[in-house]
Amino acid sequence: MTASTSTDAVPVRKPGAGVAERAERSPASRLAARAGGGLVQFFLILVALFWLMPTLGLLISSLRDSTDIATSGWWEVFTAPAQLTTDNYADLLGNAVITESLLSTVVITVPSTLLVVVIGSLAGYAFAWLDFPGRDWLFLVVVGLLVVPVQVALIPVSKLFNTVGIFETTVGVVIFHTAFGLPFAIFLLRNFFAEIPRELLEAARLDGAGEVRLFTRVVMPLGGPAIASLGIFQFLWVWNDMLVALIFADSGSPPVTVALQQQVRQFGSNIDVLAPGAFVSMVIPLAVFFAFQRQFVSGVMAGAVK
Repeated sequence: MTASTSTDAVPVRKPGAGVAERAERSPASRLAARAGGGLVQFFLILVALFWLMPTLGLLISSLRDSTDIATSGWWEVFTAPAQLTTDNYADLLGNAVITESLLSTVVITVPSTLLVVVIGSLAGYAFAWLDFPGRDWLFLVVVGLLVVPVQVALIPVSKLFNTVGIFETTVGVVIFHTAFGLPFAIFLLRNFFAEIPRELLEAARLDGAGEVRLFTRVVMPLGGPAIASLGIFQFLWVWNDMLVALIFADSGSPPVTVALQQQVRQFGSNIDVLAPGAFVSMVIPLAVFFAFQRQFVSGVMAGAVK
């Protein structure tokens, strides 16, 4: 007699499956799953509120009278909302020092940002796709300039600017910010442009596109996220800068950071002008950031996923 064989399939247990199942049923895994839900979100909301507390306090202080600011904290407005007023902003617009400083900041920031973006884009494309003698060595020099601190160049650049006659001028501040912003710009855009498929550029060249047309019609549109990220970084750095502006800017029309510092030094109790001035100087770069936040995120995440 021959033994009958069963045709029922025998389940095959994968190696490590039992360990994975036990890990899924373990208290630590269940706790981690619960913590990954509402608890983490609640904690992040608390952190965000705590982080925004100084901004909220500055906003409320800018809407309070100087007498109320001197006698009570900004949180008192929640029990006495009648303290809120827009007179401080009216006084701010009537303060020639602050309004002229805002204009000076725009005049310095916009050219510094545009020059870094344009020159950095051209140099990044050249380092990525053009062959010329010493390209790799020159790019290493650019990367090495990233570690040069601003403080090291203050004295020699001051002497140089004084010799050529651009010390304490808007042109000198723009040149300084452009020079120190270019190494990072070239490094960032070169690495981004190098990720563009070579086949795409070769196809454009076969269609008769020259280097200028290739750069403007192919590379620049594809590099939009990285260029937007660079523009945001450069704009925020120049707008919030105080050290370079304090040394190289014209003392007769300083940027807003220097103007607010001078207001503190000369009028220590002039909080009704300082609070709205500081809030306005903070809102403008925030508006620029939120206007380009989608491009900023795309540029930061570029190259993270193939």
